[in-house]
Formats: sequence, C-alpha cells, structure tokens
Amino acid sequence: MTVNYRCPVCGEKLKLSENSYRCRNRHCFDLSAKGYVNLLLTRGRNPAKAGDAPNMIRARSDFLGTDAYKPLADRLCETVRELTAGIKEPVVIDSGCGEGYYTVKIASSLKDAAVFGIDISKSGIAHAAALKKAAGCNSLQLAVASSFELPFGKNTADVLVSVFAPVSNDEYSRVLRPGGKLIVVSPTPMHLFRLKALIYDEPYQNKPNRYGLRSFELTNEQQLEYSFTLATDKQAADLFAMTPYYYKTSPEAKARLIGCAPFETEAGFLIQVFTKII
Repeated sequence: MTVNYRCPVCGEKLKLSENSYRCRNRHCFDLSAKGYVNLLLTRGRNPAKAGDAPNMIRARSDFLGTDAYKPLADRLCETVRELTAGIKEPVVIDSGCGEGYYTVKIASSLKDAAVFGIDISKSGIAHAAALKKAAGCNSLQLAVASSFELPFGKNTADVLVSVFAPVSNDEYSRVLRPGGKLIVVSPTPMHLFRLKALIYDEPYQNKPNRYGLRSFELTNEQQLEYSFTLATDKQAADLFAMTPYYYKTSPEAKARLIGCAPFETEAGFLIQVFTKII
C-alpha cells in the first residue's frame, strides 16, 4: 500500500518527484541530502529551534547506543509485530520519534510494512536518518513534523507509537484506522529513582500520566522493570540530560553526578495499548 504525506499548507497529497514532494497546489518540500523531508511550517514557531536541541539529541543517542534500554526496544518490537500480525502491508507511525532509536528497530523488525518516524526536532530526524542509513532500513520514511499536526490523511495508520512523547487524542484518532492501535510508553513510579536520589535531597516517584484519550479504550498494559549499570560518569550525565528533570536542576545538583559511576539504577516502563473506538 502506498501512503502519501499530506501537504501541511493545504492538506492535499504530496507526491515525490525527483528530490521534492509536491502537491496539486504546487506547494513544494525538498528531500534533504540525508533523506528526510521537513514538513514543519514556520507559522507560530521557529523550526530551527523546535523540539529537542542538538546537545540533547547527542546525549540521548550516546546513552541509547549503550543498549541500556534494549529490553524496552525488544518488547516494543514484539508488541508491534503482534498488533500487525495478519495485516497486509501495515502502516506504523512513530510519533515523537526523536533520534530514531526505537523507530529504526521497529522498522527493521517488520516485513512488508510502511514505517514512518515523525518528530518536531530537525536535529532528531537528521540523526534518525543516519541510523536508518547505517541499518539499511529502506522501509522507514522520516519527516520533521508535529505530533499535533501529523502529515497524514484520515484513517491512514494501523499502529501509532508514542514513546516518552506527547499524546494527542484528536490527532491520533484522526490518523488511525477504525480499531487501530495506539502504543504509549511512559515511566513507572520507580523509573531512575536511584539516579534521582544521587541528585536530589528528596527524590520523588513518577506520577501516572493522564492522557484524556476519550476516543480510545485501554485494551492491554504491561510493565517492564529491571536494573542496569551506568558504567561511566558520561553515561550517567547522558541519561540525566535526556530526562525532563535536566532543565529544572541547578548546576550544583548536577555536579553530584561527577564521580558517581559505576552504579545501578532502575528502569521502569509502562507499555499501554489503546484501541480506537471513535
């Protein structure tokens, strides 16, 4: 099945001609040298500064490259395969895919599937394109776009994935087919608790996320919890830099990570599967 991006200006189908995506109204979006397309409009935002900054992308890429979160990637791939079993040429969208670690693994684990990675960060998508090339993952397509304005038509996808990313009831309901599946990954209460205990005098557990998914029904959930070792100070710093706590923490507190390695901390992931009902 051929899936076309939709023009972010007029909503018409975009078709790839040579190195540009064009719609019938002559809006044009060039394919970058790295193989992704930027569909993020400048209206109300500065695309160059949207999403995660390059330093955060580098930290996340370096940390995930240690495969400390590989158990989550494996479980996620397994879940997507189960949900797409029996579907001919399934369409999977990773919304808020960041640097593409999970996206590339999902695409590599599926046969005859169209997989799309979407993120508002140009730096993130550029890095995802490099991972895609290294993995030889030709079934994956990448675009800079917002999770709240996905560049797809109505009822396009069979599965939509959101890993530690924003969740939009209306947009995800629009893009998913009837009965389509939404996979949301979020932290369990004790995720990285020992790491936080090194930094904060009074560390706290993570609170459950509330998504307001009125168009969906929760049909499955599972927890994946284990401990892993941060072997170096850099790994600890990279991990902390990719968390939402980083920008709310003083330099003095961050300095507590210096000389802390090696040490163990917890990984805890809640994997929820929602089914579109409206």
